[in-house]
Amino acid sequence: MASVPVAALNRLRLVRRALTHRYRARRPRRTLELVPRPHPWSRALGLITVVLVGAWLGLLVVGDVRAQVGPMNTTMTLRPSFTGGTKINISPLGALSLDSHHAPVRLDVNVDQLDPERSQALVDHPERISGLQDEVAHDVEHGTLDLAVRSCAAVVLGATTLGLAVYRRPRRALTAGGLALTLLAASGATAYATWNPKSILEPKFSGLLSSAPSVVGNARSIVTEFDVYQQELARLVTNVTKLYDVTSTLPAYQPDPTTIRVLHVSDIHLNPAGWKIIASLVKQYEVNVIVDTGDTMDHGTAAENGFLDPIADLGAPYVWVRGNHDSLVTQRYLERMKNVHVLDGGRAETIAGVRFAGIGDPQFTPDRSVATGGEAAEELAGDQLASALRDQRAAGTPVDIALVHEPSAARRTDGEVPLVLAGHLHHEGTEVMKHGTRLRIEGSTGGSGLRAVEGKYPDPIEASILYVDRDTRRLQAWDEIRLGGLGLTTAEVSRHLPKENLPGASGPATPSPSPSPTPSAPAP
Repeated sequence: MASVPVAALNRLRLVRRALTHRYRARRPRRTLELVPRPHPWSRALGLITVVLVGAWLGLLVVGDVRAQVGPMNTTMTLRPSFTGGTKINISPLGALSLDSHHAPVRLDVNVDQLDPERSQALVDHPERISGLQDEVAHDVEHGTLDLAVRSCAAVVLGATTLGLAVYRRPRRALTAGGLALTLLAASGATAYATWNPKSILEPKFSGLLSSAPSVVGNARSIVTEFDVYQQELARLVTNVTKLYDVTSTLPAYQPDPTTIRVLHVSDIHLNPAGWKIIASLVKQYEVNVIVDTGDTMDHGTAAENGFLDPIADLGAPYVWVRGNHDSLVTQRYLERMKNVHVLDGGRAETIAGVRFAGIGDPQFTPDRSVATGGEAAEELAGDQLASALRDQRAAGTPVDIALVHEPSAARRTDGEVPLVLAGHLHHEGTEVMKHGTRLRIEGSTGGSGLRAVEGKYPDPIEASILYVDRDTRRLQAWDEIRLGGLGLTTAEVSRHLPKENLPGASGPATPSPSPSPTPSAPAP
């Protein structure tokens, strides 16, 4: 009887071993992981980054829509933003911003050009302006719908492509594309829910357009004097249309290596078109140094300082003196810029082989509300500069060219320097003063700023190329350059020689620069 329980016990042991063996065979074996699996939050953060970056790249590459809005040909784009809103860029006049919606996307509208035919039709028939609002609203609605469709495709394509490149898994890439589409749809819904149609009545202007309210009036005056508003707007549209037709093409020129070429500009008055023209002249004439005799700004505020940034890319040293529209804030901003030489208080400096000295305008009068010191203040500044010129000559470092903004200050340097440059008057002029100093007054290289599109006949854009002998550092000739800037499509270049350099003049004549086209040759 004792053998029965022993046999049963042995059978139980065999069953237990069989079950244990089967369990161990089915249990997954532990493997050694060299890289720990990422935390779920890290994976989610990585996916969100891929979605955002991919969507942004997609919008940059294929997210633009070209649309005609009223008389303008525009490019519409959606851009990521923390504040939303709409920004309308009207280069080179500036931009205006509208607080149109609050969403993580901003609508950018770039005005590429004005349609001359449609703009002229508005001018010829001012009564059509009254219906322009409905036309523009319809065009914007149509363009926005096209932009929405293209943007959806752009963000999905961008996020999916980047997801595939990062994860190399189609399912994960499609997830990224779906999330990007969801994000854009949510942003669109937020923009729609927060849309403010009255934002057009409270735009924020920048650039030349910051003076636009003074051109067409505020909302109240538009309502009470609508006829006047129509006429002003029609004139503005006409001149802005001409602005887009302007060309800076100039006759070909071969520089003479025996001369130093100085580009004299002045009174840009916050016109971004001035920088493009200056850059073109620097390249075409192989300019050695640029001289700016002030009024680069319009109000001299810190908000305008960004307008000066293109100076760093003009391709030549930039010598500057303060005008009556330039503040000390403007001056300090320029003093920190590379390759810019700010002259004030009679300070002298040698740049590109020419010794300059200058003084800033003693008056800051951006508008008529500021009391001025008048001509007496200018003459006092001129006397200070004349004293500094005498000190330089006594020290054996005579100045070749003096710089001021106001011509009345320049006249106080007569007899102390061979050449003095000024601006302020918005038209060119040259004279040899009583004691032999030549005064060169530059016109407005900015075409007088926004004022150029207010009047019936817009101001031209003017600049000069001065040819200075490398050995004597005396003026040999100068070219007056006149662009029909904001009104015409012509460019005129006229060569002028000082009397002492004219053929047959008494005394030794110094060589003049190589010939270039003389008087009034319209550009092609």
